[in-house]
Amino acid sequence: MTDERGELFDRLERFYDAVPRDTARAEDFGPLVLFVREDAGFPYYARPRIDGPGPPSAADLAAVRERQRELGLPEAFEWVHERVPDLLPVARSAGLSVLEAPLMVLDPAALPAAGELPDVPVRILDPAAESFPADVAARRAVAQVGFGAPGTGRGDAGPAARDAALVRPAPADIEAERARATAGTRLSALVELPGDGALASGMAMRVDDVAELAGVATVPAARRRGLGLALTAALARRLLADGVDLVFLSAGSEDIARVYLRAGFRRIGTACIAEPAAVLG
Repeated sequence: MTDERGELFDRLERFYDAVPRDTARAEDFGPLVLFVREDAGFPYYARPRIDGPGPPSAADLAAVRERQRELGLPEAFEWVHERVPDLLPVARSAGLSVLEAPLMVLDPAALPAAGELPDVPVRILDPAAESFPADVAARRAVAQVGFGAPGTGRGDAGPAARDAALVRPAPADIEAERARATAGTRLSALVELPGDGALASGMAMRVDDVAELAGVATVPAARRRGLGLALTAALARRLLADGVDLVFLSAGSEDIARVYLRAGFRRIGTACIAEPAAVLG
């Protein structure tokens, strides 16, 4: 691994370690760390410690999984394969199903200009706006419907399915989202079309000058129209304008990765996501 490539992975590791600590406590299990969320948000996972003593063993995985079951948490693990290559066979031998997701970073020079993409209205959410609670609810509902039908293929679920998934967030939840958006550690966006409302959504998590795009989703009925591509590019442009110099993401499949290639991203490795086989299917 070249020094430049090694430094890139080092920056990603520092990011992965920092992001959960905003809302979670860390419990160390030898070479692994389990992040236990302190609020009501989506549960975190375990991953190799940034300063770990060595590659995790089957016994290390078993100890963490026991603790996750004790706490009622998903038995979930995440890591970058190029940093801990020995963990993949260990996880599989322990009965975990591993999604090998393309890990991609943005080449700013390859980011398309707004005029080179489909003419899609992308709105960056404003934490000071009165509509912010409804915007957050819409972003989450779009994501729920979109990720409920993985892939890039079109389907029947559209605005009606999104509306059925709408849940008004609790005031404390909104204030936490607002605080992160105001501080610049979270950035969210919606694609809204007249008559249909929000059809695509996504967000970015930022730590210093590194940001990860996540949760980019389009309701199935609106796919194959460039909505996710336009939203991804808009988030990337905003992050670069705000001083971020490393933007990355993990694509859910090779088909989805091809969409991100059109937005200026290139593959650098593999992000592994492991859960019991019955969960990942």
